[in-house]
Amino acid sequence: MTTYKETLYNGYGQEYAVEEVLFEQQTDSWHLIIFKNPMFGTVMALDGIIQTTEKDEFIYHEMLTHVPILAHGSAKKVLIIGGGDGGMLREVLKHDSVESVTQVEIDQAVIDMCVKYLPNHSQGAYDNPRAKIVIGDGIDYVCQTDEKYDVIISDCTDPVGPGEVLFSSKFYEGCKRCLNDGGVFVAQNGVVYMQPDEVLTTRQRLSPYFTDQSFYTAAVPTYIGGAMTFAWGCDNAAIRQQSVDTIAQRFTASGIKTRYYNPAIHTGSFALPQYVLEVLGDD
Repeated sequence: MTTYKETLYNGYGQEYAVEEVLFEQQTDSWHLIIFKNPMFGTVMALDGIIQTTEKDEFIYHEMLTHVPILAHGSAKKVLIIGGGDGGMLREVLKHDSVESVTQVEIDQAVIDMCVKYLPNHSQGAYDNPRAKIVIGDGIDYVCQTDEKYDVIISDCTDPVGPGEVLFSSKFYEGCKRCLNDGGVFVAQNGVVYMQPDEVLTTRQRLSPYFTDQSFYTAAVPTYIGGAMTFAWGCDNAAIRQQSVDTIAQRFTASGIKTRYYNPAIHTGSFALPQYVLEVLGDD
């Protein structure tokens, strides 16, 4: 049995045993591999960085969808940027109150590949009539569309290579322009202990467009090194500061079933470790 070593951090990494390679492609620009692992099931990695695994993806996807949707309380239209594996779309569509979901993915081949090799991520979500799939560049879409959304979820890769623009001021400006009043923007923001500068940079870039910029966290085993942070942008701090009772009422009314997310996790996830507060200058 061979191994796959993740190379996201200098001088530190993790290795996965490779039981079987399901797909592999090397181009001049990138290297993609999908393989079977005895602990995490099907694993997808891009350019030496683990993107998602079959076993623990539910933590990431639940926290990046249900926190903003239930905090908002009446989201009808949701926009997903990226998320080609379909996990985010699957979780958003659990909310019957959401009338439509637009997903902007840069490459149809990513969706097709994930439907084939990671079918448990999407679970048929791409066939749902409430889902609209746009193949195109996420930053172009948010800067040009006339549509307005209640919640925008940026499910992007790390801020290197093609994914870097989805951490830029121009992208955040575009997201703000197509949010309805009281809308919520969220995005994955890396493992804060290993990438502390990312939260500060994101806060600085969000601040011209949102009066309330913050972060919340979840521990996802795949994304090693501590808690993953999710960026939060809104113009109403009260939306982030909902009581656990209010979130519990909304959660019960939604009828959704989860494996990680619950109302106590929701409210508690906004409590940031002291070292993060110090990075942000909020200590």
